[in-house]
Amino acid sequence: MHHQAAPADAAGAEGTWDGHATRYKGQERLEARAIAAALRLADAGPDDRVVDVATGTGALLRALAAHQRRPATALGVDRSAGMLAEVGGLPQGWRVVRGDARRVPLPGGVADVVTCCYLLQLLGAEDRGRVLREARRLLAPGPGSRVVLVTPWADPRAPAGPLLNGLLRHVATAAPRRFGGLMPLDPTPELEAAGLVATRRVVLRRGGYPSLVVRAIPATRLDGGAFKGRA
Repeated sequence: MHHQAAPADAAGAEGTWDGHATRYKGQERLEARAIAAALRLADAGPDDRVVDVATGTGALLRALAAHQRRPATALGVDRSAGMLAEVGGLPQGWRVVRGDARRVPLPGGVADVVTCCYLLQLLGAEDRGRVLREARRLLAPGPGSRVVLVTPWADPRAPAGPLLNGLLRHVATAAPRRFGGLMPLDPTPELEAAGLVATRRVVLRRGGYPSLVVRAIPATRLDGGAFKGRA
């Protein structure tokens, strides 16, 4: 989770991430549970093509690589060369590329699964929309395409949920350069404008950063409003 930039300026702060890349892995343990949940919702198999947007130091890619039924191809995208330098070795056929999450340097339809962890809360509404539209653009046509997002969040229905979200928001607002990455965000209301619809949500309150994991599918999969329940 990127802590070292305010939400308003994080999209252009690759120099900041370069400077903190070597220390970033120290906090990956706080992201591990949410990343594991994201991989469960993504449910990527050998025939899937995965694109991990804002891959950072590659925590999701490394966790995915450890799966017995890992995809044959996976690609991580990040605008920080310093962060990408920390990814380390990946399976054959996997790679990373430098690029902006708002303008991913890949053609449309190249992925069956797009993941994006701990980025959206750093951005303003306009840039969040751009990232979500890019995720939708990257998805291949077909019934199996899906996007999985991870953001900081606490379930407001839980006894301490509103208090925790308020605390996270206060800390992120008071010290955005240091704790901007803790800003709570539920991206679900913004999915429709990007051509996506949420199908599953998992809220994690313990064992790391309080987080929300959302699985979404292309809205075009809905046939005359026939979609029901969770997929």
